[in-house]
Amino acid sequence: MIFLRGVMNQRIIGVDIGGTKCAISLGMINEAGVSLVDKIIFGTASFACVDKVIDEIKSSIKKIINQNALREENINAIGISCGGPLDARAGVILSPPNLIGWDNIAIVQILKESFNVPVKLQNDANACTLAEWRFGAARAYENAVFLTFGTGLGAGMILNGKLYSGSNDMAGEVGHIRLASFGPVGYGKMGSFEGFCSGGGIAQLAKSKVYEKFQRGQSVSFCSDITALEALDARLVADAAREGDLLAKEIFALSGESLGQGLAILIDMLNPQVIVIGGIFTRCRQLLWPSAQAVLQRECLASSLSVCQIVPAELGDNVGDFAALAVALND
Repeated sequence: MIFLRGVMNQRIIGVDIGGTKCAISLGMINEAGVSLVDKIIFGTASFACVDKVIDEIKSSIKKIINQNALREENINAIGISCGGPLDARAGVILSPPNLIGWDNIAIVQILKESFNVPVKLQNDANACTLAEWRFGAARAYENAVFLTFGTGLGAGMILNGKLYSGSNDMAGEVGHIRLASFGPVGYGKMGSFEGFCSGGGIAQLAKSKVYEKFQRGQSVSFCSDITALEALDARLVADAAREGDLLAKEIFALSGESLGQGLAILIDMLNPQVIVIGGIFTRCRQLLWPSAQAVLQRECLASSLSVCQIVPAELGDNVGDFAALAVALND
């Protein structure tokens, strides 16, 4: 149970649409807070077309309502979290790269017609931002930024107590900011924020650093030889860093420095009260934060930095469970 102010006595449905699976959640809100009551998950690979997946979403919503002794008229709203691009205002999914065939799908209208309740749509980064703001580490703040720091790097922004999504839902694409003229590639751009601060980016840094060692005839504790380079990933490097490997610690320090650069830009531009960082940061904070903090102290406007906390995401691996529910509550 998570404490929540401002919204009481509601039953809401969350629909999390992913490339390999969909999750349908039932949330209950009352004076005590919000709780995840039930969840249905189904894989999407076995369905022949988008229409069949949508039929299964509708069927799962009806099932989760029925198995909790509710009626459809007991549901107050439905929230949908989905990878972009999408048009949140129009309620349309616009050909996400991980959702083949989901081209101009008016998902909000489809579910409105089926269940006759308000239906809202947000991209997954914004949905997770709303979850941390409603239920997690940013819930006491009017101005907050959430960074994903996972497979890629995206952001969501709460400004003056409202989700800010920009003119066409493209606000928050901070991973595309170029931090250096050369470096790992992320978001289609060499040296980008995502290139340095993502699982894929850390893996790229590791491969280049390990290859340098091999060319000098040196060994690396977490990579046996050049044939093992391709298997390097952020988790393996993090494990080595925690065990004291100096090269692994250097790789995370490089990522941390870039994290500090990116955070300094966000702090100076947006003047937030809090920046919540999920994914790899929550698991590897001790490896990233010292070098990030040093850059922040050097680069940030002191008055802006003094009012901004930088904290790990509170919902952790549960953020996906609450993301779509938070979309249902968004004004």
